[in-house]
Amino acid sequence: MIDLQSAGSGLDGYRLLHAQLESLLADERDFIANAAQFSAFLFNQLDELNWAGFYLNRDEQLVLGPFQGQIACVRIPFGRGVCGTAAATRQTQRVEDVHAFAGHIACDSASNSELVVPLLKDGRLIGVLDLDSPRLARFSLEDQAGIEQLAAIFLRLTDC
Repeated sequence: MIDLQSAGSGLDGYRLLHAQLESLLADERDFIANAAQFSAFLFNQLDELNWAGFYLNRDEQLVLGPFQGQIACVRIPFGRGVCGTAAATRQTQRVEDVHAFAGHIACDSASNSELVVPLLKDGRLIGVLDLDSPRLARFSLEDQAGIEQLAAIFLRLTDC
């Protein structure tokens, strides 16, 4: 696991993660293979996560994709919960306390904070990248920026 605090700063730690992800995905373009690798990479490299994975856009509804963690909700309507809100607005959602988020969907009662990044390629919403944590306020602005950059690397190196 990368300790983002001891790497000098969170940004330095994310620079290392960016380079590692570039290397991990360099020789493969398949979406499912890369999404599975990326989920495992995040789950194992970032501390205090209990879920990392994808929900994919299927006819204006999010459907569960590759992930690491506990079992999850299979379908999420656009506009519902943190993931559905990220899909509907096409904006990253960083939620310090999911229990205070109107319409939160409790797939795992151990989750307390969440970061959801919409995945956009050529103007199309591919889906969302979802990270959950059992710790309240787990995700900082630095985390958001670092994860958004990791998602951009994934999209650039993957056929969608």
